[in-house]
Formats: sequence, C-alpha cells, structure tokens
Amino acid sequence: MPSPVPDNRCGWARDELSIAYHDTEWGVPLHDERGLFEFLVLEGAQAGLSWSTILRKRANYRRAFDRFDARKVARYGDAKIAALLADEGIVRNRLKVAAAVSNAQAFLAVQKEFGSFDAYIWGFVGGRPLQNRRRGLGDVPARTAESDAMSRDLAKRGFKFVGSTICYAFMQATGMVNDHVVGCFRHKELR
Repeated sequence: MPSPVPDNRCGWARDELSIAYHDTEWGVPLHDERGLFEFLVLEGAQAGLSWSTILRKRANYRRAFDRFDARKVARYGDAKIAALLADEGIVRNRLKVAAAVSNAQAFLAVQKEFGSFDAYIWGFVGGRPLQNRRRGLGDVPARTAESDAMSRDLAKRGFKFVGSTICYAFMQATGMVNDHVVGCFRHKELR
C-alpha cells in the first residue's frame, strides 16, 4: 500500500521524528507567542549539536521549562537553574540554560515594547514569509542579510545564543522563510 505522504521531501528529514517535524511543522508560519519562545530556546540549545538531538529532547524541554511560558522562565532563580542543570532530559549547558532565562526576560521586554514578540520578529521579513526556490540542500545558506539584522538587534536587546546562523534556523523553523527545496511536496503547500 502506498504511503499517504510523498517521499519527495527535503533530504535532511530521514528518521521518523525528523520526518514528522518536517511534514507538519518546519517552515509553517508561526505567530504564537509561546511557540516562538520555544523555538528561540530550542534553537539556542541546538548550537553545536544536531537538530535531531533537540527534537528527541523536546518533550523534556517542554516539561522542564514550564511549557515555554516566558513569564515563568523569566523568574527562574538559582534553585530552578540548578535543577535544570541536573535534568538529564535536556542539554545541561550552564550558558544555554542561563540564556533561556535571560532570553525570557528580554522576550517579555520586546512584548511590552512592540505589543507582541510576533509583531517584532516578523518585522524582519516584512510580516510575510520569504519564498525561496532552493534546488538542493547545498543551496540553502547558513545565514542571510535578514538573519544578520535579526541577530544584531536581538543581541542589542540582551538576547543570548542568537548568532546569525541560529537566527536563520529560527526563521526556517517558524516559517519566516520557505526553505523547503522546490522538489519537496511541502514547498508548494507553503508557497
């Protein structure tokens, strides 16, 4: 019996978890505050690691970080940070955990200034997804002028683990750019 989902998908989606993520989430425009904060934390946690590692730990991250409630995360103190650093279900890197807390504080400041993080972050692409026409994975850049601008502005606002490459991965994950290769069935669906 043929699969209900075509096999013509982006080449990075190879195992069950990454295929499900690719087919249902990656590149879909996201305008949910909690979801945007989740990807901000997860993309920062991924720095130096594979995305598949983060996907496998995602449920643990949701549990450990109060389902990515930025108000709660912004209030984490030393005891909670120590508990997170002892949690084997997440990446136990002191700088990344501390960044999640300080990023929650900066996230709330952006919400206050712009009315929502969504309004602020989508401003880097003019409020609409950039539609790319990548032929293959080798055509996908690690960063762009937009991710450079986002990185600079986030850093200026006190965000950590927001280099341009991390910002571009965030843009791809949240649908700010459509980087599905043109032969992938999701490219047309998200155009």
